[in-house]
Amino acid sequence: MLRAFLLLAMIVGTAAGALAQELEGRLKKISNTGIIKFAYRSDANPFSFMSQNGKPDGYSIDLCKFISDALGRELNKTLSVEWVPVDSQNRFDTIAVGVADIECGASSVSFGRMTKVDFSSFIFMENTGLMVRADSGISSLGDLQGKKIAVIMGTTNEVALTKEIQRRQLQTAVIRVRDRREGIVALQSGAVESLASDKLLLIGAANADGSTYKMLPENLSSEPYALVLPRGDWRLRAAVNKALSQLYSSPQILDIYRKWFAALGERPDLLRAAVYIFGTIPE
Repeated sequence: MLRAFLLLAMIVGTAAGALAQELEGRLKKISNTGIIKFAYRSDANPFSFMSQNGKPDGYSIDLCKFISDALGRELNKTLSVEWVPVDSQNRFDTIAVGVADIECGASSVSFGRMTKVDFSSFIFMENTGLMVRADSGISSLGDLQGKKIAVIMGTTNEVALTKEIQRRQLQTAVIRVRDRREGIVALQSGAVESLASDKLLLIGAANADGSTYKMLPENLSSEPYALVLPRGDWRLRAAVNKALSQLYSSPQILDIYRKWFAALGERPDLLRAAVYIFGTIPE
């Protein structure tokens, strides 16, 4: 009996040791500490923002909570979550240097950003749009000829806006701001005639009242969102994508979608549904 117990202990110990050896990078750190650190945005409603109860909330936050539970099951332990605040300027550095493990926000995938960080499977598809004051008389990008458009510096929106202005050969000034709050203030004061950003983020921005502002019809770019991950950490990326695949293949993803985007319809449109279809990966 004692011999059988010792043999079983050796088998369990060997299996645990093999699992520990297989882990590396952030996943090993998460396993050792029992803590996963999520970066969140306070200004990216409805994807990531600070709720009235003082806790991070939003579509991307719900995805990351699911991932935390899935990784906990994978590692056979309950993980504690630590939330790390970031903004549009420091979000990628925060992941790159290890202050947080995953950014749960509204970050678009780009090749330029891949030189610093990696990304999960896509989590959403969005568009760059233009917001103007409702009483401005402006109805299209062409009406902004000779006027000023604010855009957050260092974003894919800035790249898309600059390219479209050059393509149309518009004499339009691009005013670079630090964040959406600064852009909204500039629009409110009349310092600029328009603010360019992701459409849902403009709609969800603080003080962006629908009776005061309107969205122009043009889509300047498609913005594929993903969770930001450490560059080159394939084990964490595979674990995160596995968790997303599990979520996308379950009815829970529709509950999360309806919770945050009910105004867009009961079900995602074809482009956004494709995110879930192609993000469901076989074992």
